[in-house]
Amino acid sequence: MSKPTRQRRAPDARPGEILEAALALFVEKGFAATRLEDVAARAGLSKAALYLYFDDKQTLFEAVVRQRLTGNFDALSAMVAAHRGPIGPLIGQIFAFIGGRIVDTPIAGIVKLVIGESRAFPEIGRFYLREVIGRGLPLMEQLVVRGIASGEFRRVDPAFAVRSMIGPMMLAMVWRSVLEPIGAAKLDVAAFSAHHADFVVHALKAGEPRP
Repeated sequence: MSKPTRQRRAPDARPGEILEAALALFVEKGFAATRLEDVAARAGLSKAALYLYFDDKQTLFEAVVRQRLTGNFDALSAMVAAHRGPIGPLIGQIFAFIGGRIVDTPIAGIVKLVIGESRAFPEIGRFYLREVIGRGLPLMEQLVVRGIASGEFRRVDPAFAVRSMIGPMMLAMVWRSVLEPIGAAKLDVAAFSAHHADFVVHALKAGEPRP
């Protein structure tokens, strides 16, 4: 009986397979405990073959984040650019989008990794700060500024306002990735996102003009 032949994959597919394997291991084990040989084995490649695509673990981590997180900003940026009219409904759409990513993707596990390991590996924290936080905060600040300029929102500090807006969504990620696995009650992320968006819009809303 002849031995089964190993299925050949197109070289173009291999980077994606490596990223999927790396993502799973980073979320399961963390950055420190993930070894490149384990990533290669899970992707069905040799370690030498992995090095044809990624120079080291840091480069691999950055590629995972770009694929899974920073790509979302293209969708959010398009959403913001296309929106016309009051900003409040758009904020609701954005938080629904973020909530969906928390539920349907490993984003919460990546955030947990960054929070837990940035002291030991500051380069991953700096990368996340630059590529994720550095893009997300200005995008949201732009919305607050637009709402203030139109008179829809009261005058607030946009930078402080956005950090207040994002904080509860970070809590949702930590709750899902850290607290639920050790017994915390399951969080309905979709309902929480909708509630938070409503809370934010009402907090920002300008009062009735005085006579």
